[in-house]
Amino acid sequence: MSEKTIFKRIIDGEIPAKIIYDDELCLAFHDVNPQAPVHVLVIPKREIRSIATATDDDVALLGHLLKVVRVVAGQLGLEQGYRVVTNIGADGGQSVDHLHLHVLGGRPLQWPPG
Repeated sequence: MSEKTIFKRIIDGEIPAKIIYDDELCLAFHDVNPQAPVHVLVIPKREIRSIATATDDDVALLGHLLKVVRVVAGQLGLEQGYRVVTNIGADGGQSVDHLHLHVLGGRPLQWPPG
C-alpha cells in the first residue's frame, strides 16, 4: 500500500488546512508556501495523480474543478484576473502526486512564468 499524499491527509482531516471551499467532490485551501498574494489549491477528493492520468470517466470531475476555481476566485476578489496552473510530472514541477490546480492572483503575473 502506498503512503498517503499530503493532500489525501488534508482530505482525511489528518493535517489542518485553511479551507475556503468544500463539497462532495473537491476541496480548496490556501497554499502553505504562497507564490502570489493569493495562492489557493483546488483538489479533487478522489485521488487522481495528474491530468496525464485522468481518464474519460474523470471529465465531469475535471469540469467541476474548473467551476470551483471560478467560484473561489470570485470569493477571493480576483476580478482583475488570476492564473490557473497544474503541474504534471517531474519536468512540469509536480511535487505532490495528487492532481491540484493552483489559483494565483492578487498582483500582475508575468509571462513566461519560469
